[in-house]
Amino acid sequence: MRDTLRREFERFAIVYQVEEFGDGFRFYVQPIDFEGFKSLLIDLTAEYDLNVHSRFGEFIVELRRYRERIWINLALLAATFVSTTFMGSLMFEGFDVIGGMTYSIAIMFVLGFHEMGHYVFARRWGMKTSLPYFIPFPSFIGTLGAIIRHRGRIPSRKALFDVGVSGPLFGILASMIVTFVGLRMKFEPSYEGLTVTLGVPPLFEFIAGLVGYEGKFIHPVAFAGWVGMFVTFLNLIPVGQLDGGHILRAMVGEKAEIIYRVIPVTLMVLGLMTKSSIWIFWGLITLFFSIQTHPKPVEDKPIDAKRFAIGVLTFAFGILCFTPTPFRAG
Repeated sequence: MRDTLRREFERFAIVYQVEEFGDGFRFYVQPIDFEGFKSLLIDLTAEYDLNVHSRFGEFIVELRRYRERIWINLALLAATFVSTTFMGSLMFEGFDVIGGMTYSIAIMFVLGFHEMGHYVFARRWGMKTSLPYFIPFPSFIGTLGAIIRHRGRIPSRKALFDVGVSGPLFGILASMIVTFVGLRMKFEPSYEGLTVTLGVPPLFEFIAGLVGYEGKFIHPVAFAGWVGMFVTFLNLIPVGQLDGGHILRAMVGEKAEIIYRVIPVTLMVLGLMTKSSIWIFWGLITLFFSIQTHPKPVEDKPIDAKRFAIGVLTFAFGILCFTPTPFRAG
């Protein structure tokens, strides 16, 4: 394998030295065909984890054979099913486990469908990406969501756009389906206790109008749809490594960095105006994202008009998922 890798590097670079370390190799090279060298690195990420350093014009490339551990995905999936079922059961009278499972399936469908959108389009572009990792957490929704891990550089702005936009669009579709189903399910709790008043985003209100919903309480399945819309809006905030940041970077190039720096202040002002601490919290999160330069895709050419229009439409859907005061206890 070492000799094969060396021959691959020698097609585009002068190889000065090769070292073995642990289960990997370290190549010291000087590219002579820089574009070919970059393409080779992208190709190698299909099978290897790469770490690239530059020193005095010389590149140090570390490669380790990538091993996907599906058991971790499955273990986290099971743990998240348990945590969301537990929290869902608390939403029903008498700790209804079956009811909790319906909530669990709904929320995991919404979050998982979002991540599968990223996964499918990353694969279409030949990018190496993991299956979703669900994150169990004892919050009021029972999870911190799900993530997937991309490996290697983004080959182009088109790829960046397609992978970035697919998750929110898949997530919006799943949220609409779950909301529609949930609002048609009866839920009339007879007990008295702490209630949470949810802000109603326009998209949720539109679906409620379609089904003629006029109840005071919503079924936990409908709540899963609401969560999906809220998460979609958060993901579409146009900054840094959020989906909205990827989409905006693909649409306008490096000019996106200007908008990235405006977003944290905007969110903090929104938090002060609405007296909603969640926006101040997200202002701080996006401040961290905004100080990091977005990774540049290998081919940084503008996207086509069709993709640009889809991007505008996606951000419009994100606005329809927004509510200035998401929730308050009362």
